Amino acid sequence: MSDARVRLGRRGEDLAVAELDRCGYDIVDRNWRCRVGEVDVVARRGAAIHFFEVRTRRGREYGTPEESLTPAKHRRMIKVARTYLADHDLYDVDWRLGFVAVEMDRTGRLLRLEVYDSIV
Repeated sequence: MSDARVRLGRRGEDLAVAELDRCGYDIVDRNWRCRVGEVDVVARRGAAIHFFEVRTRRGREYGTPEESLTPAKHRRMIKVARTYLADHDLYDVDWRLGFVAVEMDRTGRLLRLEVYDSIV
């Protein structure tokens, strides 16, 4: 992965975390990895744990961030969330999958940031 893509992804995640914080989420973990995959942001709001995938796009050449969330990625998010819960002994907790879409222009200016706090 190129340095530019890594920087874009990191900036998108930083913007997403700031927005989640503003929306009342407590950030518990970032970039948590396990044998199944990775979750970008783990947050708590109230009694629920939220597992957020952050997708950042610069331009629409490859579609919107929402279009990049495939059924396979959604299934992997469920597996990663369940692994996280088991690894942290959180067996009887309300949890949700979330998604943060970040779009920037070619200069890196934020155009849109949208939080979906529960995806099915």
